[in-house]
Amino acid sequence: MNLSRRRKISSHVETSSMNDIMFFLMLFFLIVSTMVNPNVIKLMLPNARSGKQAMKQPITISVDAAGTYFLDRTPITPTELEPELARRIQGLESPTAVLRVDASLNVQKLVDILEIGNRLKIKMVMATQAQQGK
Repeated sequence: MNLSRRRKISSHVETSSMNDIMFFLMLFFLIVSTMVNPNVIKLMLPNARSGKQAMKQPITISVDAAGTYFLDRTPITPTELEPELARRIQGLESPTAVLRVDASLNVQKLVDILEIGNRLKIKMVMATQAQQGK
């Protein structure tokens, strides 16, 4: 008579729920890591009696559809643009100019203004309009 067991006992741990737990932990750490800025150093900053903030006023350079140049709403010729910009940025630490160029103009007028800004070390920002209907 053979009375031995035909079934073997195996020790098996169900790990299917571990996948869900690991997925949620990974999402949590990804979200938290994007919120943390490692370059921030906590400092106690000194107090100041005047709460005045220095506001930078950018210079606005505009070119309309007819090709007329404007420097802060003042009409100016393209040849006068560079000397007038150089005069206005004297004494400014980091001069900034906002470019407003009509969309119907060719790119060369924009490139000419950018070259002037590059020679004078002016930070240039292009003003754009948001697309309608999207």
